[in-house]
Amino acid sequence: MGKFISQLSLIFLIPGFSVAAYAQSPNVDKSTEKQPYLVKMEREQKQNLPLPDFKDVDVEEKQQQNLAPSSKAIKRVVTAKLMTNYSDGNFYADKLMSRAELAAIMVKTFKLDKRNLPSEDVQVTDVPSSHRAYQDIQTVLKTGIMKGYRGNLFFPNQRVTRAEGLAIFAQAYGVFQFSDDTVNEILARYSDKKSIPNWAKKAVATVITEGFIDSWQPQLSPLKPMTRGDMAYVLSQYLERQQPQADTPVVPGGSANPQGF
Repeated sequence: MGKFISQLSLIFLIPGFSVAAYAQSPNVDKSTEKQPYLVKMEREQKQNLPLPDFKDVDVEEKQQQNLAPSSKAIKRVVTAKLMTNYSDGNFYADKLMSRAELAAIMVKTFKLDKRNLPSEDVQVTDVPSSHRAYQDIQTVLKTGIMKGYRGNLFFPNQRVTRAEGLAIFAQAYGVFQFSDDTVNEILARYSDKKSIPNWAKKAVATVITEGFIDSWQPQLSPLKPMTRGDMAYVLSQYLERQQPQADTPVVPGGSANPQGF
């Protein structure tokens, strides 16, 4: 889990609260509210998958070779069925993420629908049962990964910022309980660290530590809208982390566990 593993501890998510709630509630004082944490979820081993062809991603990569995501990242997440391309065969990495799309991606990625969920649906005024993302939205609300607004509203078409998107991903993945000093150390290299909302700092520090975002970029751009390409990169790195790791070779006559634990 990175060089900060010795500084981590994990506690259960406070029922009924989520990172998204702090991002989305207009009445929450984000400078003083404390963020809840999740227990780190057990990861599943995934097989290497063949990469399909898309019309726009290879061209886009040639034009923007220094920008994430690469065509390989996009192909990986589409092959894993975490995201889909449009009916014309294009992925449209620059399109902005909506709350409904993010909900669907979180359900697929972390298999949230497999959890033991309440049978009674959450009342959501602006998401009828005929909505294509109705079940996914119900799932993220029931699990607390995302939260609605006052008046039983979810605003499914509302765009999410990078801070919100990364925080919701980290909420589903498991936010690390870093100390404030550790968070500041992790974020120190980014020139726009002061624009990261307080409620998102530990979540952003988590995705950085786990290698889910490009740590070589000088800025995090937390207040900019999250694009499909942004999320594809995060998901691709997540899938990469799920690959089986090679066993450490044992030196003849030596110990398979030289650290003694």
